[in-house]
Amino acid sequence: QVQLVESGGGLVQAGGSLRLSCAASGSIFSINSMGWYRQAPGKQRELVAVITSGGTTNYLDSVKGRFTVSRDSAKNTVYLQMNSLKPEDTAVYYCKLVVTDRRGFQYAYWGQGTQVTVSS
Repeated sequence: QVQLVESGGGLVQAGGSLRLSCAASGSIFSINSMGWYRQAPGKQRELVAVITSGGTTNYLDSVKGRFTVSRDSAKNTVYLQMNSLKPEDTAVYYCKLVVTDRRGFQYAYWGQGTQVTVSS
């Protein structure tokens, strides 16, 4: 089984910064990608940023230039550095891990979510 533990959410004023962390543990054979999604009240969950095992990154257009996703492969940890935060960034942020097991099957795991609130 795989567990994801998120940390780093909180309340910040507009223009401020936060750094989210997500540490994966358990039986992990191969990581395909790690990323962050968010879900605001009344809205669908959306991809914010993802980083593949090869280091390729992809971002939601509205966060490009403000957010940076990175990873520490040795620690199976992914980070999301969020700068110049805006009230519209307020949401619950979820970490997602995609792995491949020894048989070649892919699985996705989700973190419990961490609240990010940006005040105007």
